[in-house]
Amino acid sequence: MTSREKDIDGLGEPRRVGAAADVPVTCLARDYPADTLIPLHHHPDRHQLVYAEGGVLAVRAGDGRWVVPSTRALWMPAGVGHQVHCIGLVRMRSLYILPGALPAAPKAPSTVSVTPLLAALIHAAAEVASPCAADSRDGRLMRLILDELQTLPVLPLHLPEPRDARLRAIGRQLEQAPDDASTLQDWAGRLGVDVKTIQRLCQRELGMTFGQWRQQARLLRALERLAVGEKVIDVALSLGYDSPSAFATMFKRRFGQTPSQFFR
Repeated sequence: MTSREKDIDGLGEPRRVGAAADVPVTCLARDYPADTLIPLHHHPDRHQLVYAEGGVLAVRAGDGRWVVPSTRALWMPAGVGHQVHCIGLVRMRSLYILPGALPAAPKAPSTVSVTPLLAALIHAAAEVASPCAADSRDGRLMRLILDELQTLPVLPLHLPEPRDARLRAIGRQLEQAPDDASTLQDWAGRLGVDVKTIQRLCQRELGMTFGQWRQQARLLRALERLAVGEKVIDVALSLGYDSPSAFATMFKRRFGQTPSQFFR
């Protein structure tokens, strides 16, 4: 287990935002150097929308890993422990929302799409001093943010992490060597189990097949690398794809866009 994998099942230290208890939403802006690791922590009293205005975030929580490319965001419910790895220079803009201000908020973490309007609102909110009068321009801006948060399209940028020690061994290899072409039969031999055992574990713990799990691990690693400017051909070949076109086809099938469209 690497240092980046430790303790993700816990909550970590509580971090309170510092906003007044009656302020429904507040925004904080922080810039982080490349490869910054924000230790495991949680926000006990507020939901958080972590917006990557620039850079890429890789986030771990108890039941998985999420990649947040530039101009996308991560929804993190109040009280959920999470650890953040900044890939490249990151311009992070975080909204902190009182649970009562957004009663229908998602109960699980998810990477979400951010509309151009919401992106502009977050950019403006970073300059708002809290608290602000509800009937002021700044107060209306914050209320509009709450309206925009009602419908956040979820993106398939989540990699579930298993509890079973055998699957965790496979998961570590997929993370360290995403181009590993080992088959189910290969893994069954190494782990001393039947192929069907691994198949059942994948469905029970991950909700997907072994092949889907490996494909998702590769695609999330591809997102991290493409987002910091690596060429499609280099990423595709290093992740085990036969050609850039094969990679682009798989990418579009999963995300609905080609790599160049996704990062436009």
